Amino acid sequence: WLSGWVANKLKEVWGIPFVQMFHTLGEMKNRISAGDVRLPNLRIAEEMRIVAWAEALIAATEAENYQLLWLYRADRRKIVIVPPGVDAEQFYPISHTSAQVKLGFDKDKRLFLFVGRIEPLKAVDTIIEAVSLIKREYPPLAELVQVAIVGGDPSDATDDEMMRLKAFVQEQDVADIVQFLGARTHDSLPEYYAAATALIMPSDYESFGMVALEAMAVGTPVIATEVGGLAFLVKDGETGFHIPARDPRSLAKRMLLFVIQPERRQILSKNAVILAQQYRWSLIGDRLLSTFETILDQAKFNRRKR
Repeated sequence: WLSGWVANKLKEVWGIPFVQMFHTLGEMKNRISAGDVRLPNLRIAEEMRIVAWAEALIAATEAENYQLLWLYRADRRKIVIVPPGVDAEQFYPISHTSAQVKLGFDKDKRLFLFVGRIEPLKAVDTIIEAVSLIKREYPPLAELVQVAIVGGDPSDATDDEMMRLKAFVQEQDVADIVQFLGARTHDSLPEYYAAATALIMPSDYESFGMVALEAMAVGTPVIATEVGGLAFLVKDGETGFHIPARDPRSLAKRMLLFVIQPERRQILSKNAVILAQQYRWSLIGDRLLSTFETILDQAKFNRRKR
């Protein structure tokens, strides 16, 4: 939202229109947080103003379109739906086995990966609970499961959520399965995605789900909650699976499917790559340029009318 505030100041000085795309919507995050840590009213108020100031609003998905209309009372004529793109030169199919070996993962086990910020809305604890269920109810199959959490700093004692999750892993007795790897560079992510049997996104809210798109571009299926952009991006049964939010048993069931039927990954992987190609930047960039050209043409027309 800060970028939108700056853009409006430049609009005032330079006399040019601006287009806004929000990374996340503060009002939506507050509604999902259900009384947990809430974003300040200042952010919500500024987002409201930016919605009014901008000549056009780019929504990543149909879900975000509805959220802008419902929560921010946006002018529907301003909204254009254009999803983020993926860099096909960085995120492309990589050998699953080669990536596992290179990164030191056991190639005889199924690796389930989480990539993202370590915050309550990401619901990493749902993964831990799912692993605990598998270990208690299917001990032999649990020996074939490994989970890697990429994000944050596991040694940062001031990170309350990280410390809570690490303690929860010990409490659930799954420290032999779940490992916290900390943050990784963006350049290294393709190999982590490729090494995974599936990426898990158990989030309470995602405006789009860029991590899911990157993983699918590499050829990795995604198990994700059917929320926000993930409901549109991940195709249930085709490129991965949808699960209900905060439902560790449903997640465990999908994880076990990959353990019992390892061939399922290969089928979903091919579909994931095909779908991700529709989001490559060469295509998305053309759609964005078309939007910008329309806004500029309208601005020129309005100036002539004056």
